[in-house]
Amino acid sequence: MNILILGSGGREHTFAYKIAQSSRCKNLFVAPGNAGTAAIATNVAISVTDFEAIKKCVIENDITMVIVGPEDPLVQGITNFFAEDEVLNKVLVIGPSKRGALLEGSKERAKEFMMQHNIPTAAYASFTKESLDAGKEFLETLQPPYVLKADGLAAGKGVLILDNIEEAKQELANMLEGKFGEASTTVVIEEFLDGIELSVFVLTDGKNYKILPTAKDYKRIGEGDKGLNTGGMGAISPVPFATPEFMQKIEERIVKPTVQGLKDEEIDYKGFVFIGLIKVNDNPYVIEYNVRMGDPETEVVLPRIKTDLVDLFEATCEQQLDLVTLQVDERAATTIMAVSGGYPESYEKGKVISGIEKIEDAIVFHAGTSNKDGEIVTNGGRVIAITSFGEDFKLALKKSYHNIEKLHFDKMYYRTDIGFDL
Repeated sequence: MNILILGSGGREHTFAYKIAQSSRCKNLFVAPGNAGTAAIATNVAISVTDFEAIKKCVIENDITMVIVGPEDPLVQGITNFFAEDEVLNKVLVIGPSKRGALLEGSKERAKEFMMQHNIPTAAYASFTKESLDAGKEFLETLQPPYVLKADGLAAGKGVLILDNIEEAKQELANMLEGKFGEASTTVVIEEFLDGIELSVFVLTDGKNYKILPTAKDYKRIGEGDKGLNTGGMGAISPVPFATPEFMQKIEERIVKPTVQGLKDEEIDYKGFVFIGLIKVNDNPYVIEYNVRMGDPETEVVLPRIKTDLVDLFEATCEQQLDLVTLQVDERAATTIMAVSGGYPESYEKGKVISGIEKIEDAIVFHAGTSNKDGEIVTNGGRVIAITSFGEDFKLALKKSYHNIEKLHFDKMYYRTDIGFDL
């Protein structure tokens, strides 16, 4: 079958890498893609939110399946667009409906869903510009640090964790005044949970589900998890502290009620549920839901999946996920992200990347790259991820670090302490 992947980052290159290996994939397209996807698929210069252009591409290239990488098109309703179009409604789409995507599109909606279905999470309240004073009073009832979250999509940067009450009140006002644009017209304030984080990925057809390998990513730009939040500087899979006993708690208390909640609310959901969790005193709590795979977690989760992804996705669309066996590579996988100097603040693009051909016994996943005059150049904040396998995560990290040293572009930066807290 002909398959289209929407997106341009490391997540989408990883999807393309796995799907290109499937005997069931005839022609593979990525829109808009990057220099990495260009080597294994056909890039199409289309924005992920230009639904009419996507429709044209699907018709012209006789596409059978569309895999939606990022959250924006899902929150804007691309799945509904396909379902309601008589030319497109037979195309298989991996991604939830607009209503399902609200679990990521609105922090407030996600919190309400968790409360309704008894899914363990932090206590919270939400506020708008009109209730700013009430928000400040609510902050007074909490112990530091204070957690402020923009309700809408803010490209992974809409969460602030502050130790000082006065600063928290000021930032609440800033957010409600438009610090994150439309995304922070509502702000969710929640109690801070102290523990260690991990990500659990679930593929569901709305009825059945498969729990994919666990992962832990590292969001801060600086060593020791200090500094500004980024889209992710590296990841490891599996998570060493996610024991079978702990995973059973996650499945019983979080995964099952989440999938059941989607079913009870009659939400059309065929795709990924990315559950951001925190382990507090050996108990799991949900920090957030995302409605797609994470990045850079995809770069360590998907390489460990041995089952043909096309088979998995087709079963998801046909609500037959219970008939497919999920096979997982027992080895650990780690990824390190090389980023542009200055990221996550302002950075320059168009820097020539060298050394990719020298990388051995590891997989190169392109994130922010493009082709220019026959050379691969930087085209984003996060540029390239280097993924390696090992008997345990320490051996895998050793390989990733050994290989990333061979890469070079002007002002390149990466963290040297991924996995430091394990």
